[in-house]
This record gives sequence, structure tokens and C-alpha cells, in this order.
Amino acid sequence: MLNIEGLERLDQHAPVVMLNLMRFHEHALDGDGSGWDAYLRYSAITVPMIRARGGTLLWTGEAKAVALGRHAGNQWDFVALVYYPTVTAFLDMMTSEAYETNADPHRVNGCAEHVIIATSEAYSKFKMS
Repeated sequence: MLNIEGLERLDQHAPVVMLNLMRFHEHALDGDGSGWDAYLRYSAITVPMIRARGGTLLWTGEAKAVALGRHAGNQWDFVALVYYPTVTAFLDMMTSEAYETNADPHRVNGCAEHVIIATSEAYSKFKMS
């Protein structure tokens, strides 16, 4: 569930990088392939939506192992870092009818769990703004 209240407490005009942690269903809930297949359908729809709002996919990769910290409950399959020029741009996408109707069903069908953490820049080798 989208934490609109928490996001509204952030500076709405500040850039944000969303850390996405995903764990996939073995089989998509709609029966159309694997959870990964459903996530790929989700990505095909959301990446253009992100770009239309001035954002970009910074990095994606497979999560391999918990290197430090609690192991139980921290097994993730995939990680993505997504830049948005403003918190408002992220909220605009996530609450749009196009997202809710066309994209989110694929995410739900594919992901057993999907956590998105809003981050603000403390240091970056790649200065975004």
C-alpha cells in the first residue's frame, strides 16, 4: 500500500531516489508465466511513465545474499534504484489511473513482496541536481 501520508511529509519539490526491493512469486498470480515475467510486463509499462515525468532508471540488479544484518525476511530477488526529479512526480505516477489500471496489476501478479524506500541524497559520485 502506498504510504501517501509519509511521502507528503517529504519536500515535494526535492529529487528522490526510490530504492525498490522485490521478491517474486514463483508463478505469476494470473497464471501468465513466472513472477519475473509479470514484473517484466510491469517494467515495460512503468519505465516510459517514469521517463515521461523526468525520471530514470539508475540501476537494477539481482539480490544475491544478505551481507550484514538480519537474514530472516531479507531475501530479495531484485533491486532497482529509480530517480524522480521530485517527490510529486513519483506520487503523480503512482496515483495515476494509467498506473493503477495498466501497470499495478502486473506488479501484484509478479511480486510476493515489493518495498519502496524513498531516499534523499547525502553523497553521490553522480550528482543529479
